[in-house]
Amino acid sequence: MPAILLYAAASLFYAILAFHFWRTRWRGASAPRLARLERAAILAPFALHTWLVYDMLWAQSELHFGFGQALSVMLWLAVLIYWIESRFLELEGMQAPILALAAVCAPLPALFPGLAGAPYTHSTEFRLHLALAMVAYGMFTIAALHALLMTLMERRLHGGALAGPLAALPPLLTMERLLFQIILAGFVFLTLTLATGIAFSETLFGRAMKFDHKTVFAVASWLIFAALLAGRYLYGWRGRVALRWTLVGFVALLLAYVGSRFVLEVILRRGLV
Repeated sequence: MPAILLYAAASLFYAILAFHFWRTRWRGASAPRLARLERAAILAPFALHTWLVYDMLWAQSELHFGFGQALSVMLWLAVLIYWIESRFLELEGMQAPILALAAVCAPLPALFPGLAGAPYTHSTEFRLHLALAMVAYGMFTIAALHALLMTLMERRLHGGALAGPLAALPPLLTMERLLFQIILAGFVFLTLTLATGIAFSETLFGRAMKFDHKTVFAVASWLIFAALLAGRYLYGWRGRVALRWTLVGFVALLLAYVGSRFVLEVILRRGLV
């Protein structure tokens, strides 16, 4: 079967499930616990997406990795993290947005295949750096969705009692504690990403890491999350301050690679650097 049909199938399955969860959770009067059949159903498009990610990153003789591939891998990781997380906590409000985003992002490599990578992209060092970066992206994608749901919960609480899927979510304090655990894990992977980028730049190119837009946004994101974690530990930052800076840090991180790659690939038509 042609790869584009497999991408289309994964996207369609994700979209069907997103619609199902939107109809039964967000529009329904109640928010039933994630059923075993529904949990198994999520694994169907995820398994297909997993195979496509593997084929894209490891099975091809030439690596093509751009903004489309990055977004596809990010949402693949986000679905994986959510699925594991939902085994321990009731996160009824998160299925529809995560699966809808996965439906949009999963087929992007077929629509935007990217340009051929440079020879160094086949090295073990670059693959490790790329893997660490994608895990960080996946962690912060989940953190951003948590922050958006918490913002919605906070606004609804000011207007009265929670209803629907928001009522099935853990209390705000529990969600906040989980949010900072995810941010801390993502921050560790982001730190390793920057560290390997610096180290491998010397190994692969014999020079310091290039100070370009990608580096500026990545370092800015690292500083934002470092300040947020420090503020949480030292001053007990929480509530709207924490949510606002979580989203700002995520946007900066998104611009670091996805935004710059979109400009390079689609507008300037340049290869992976």
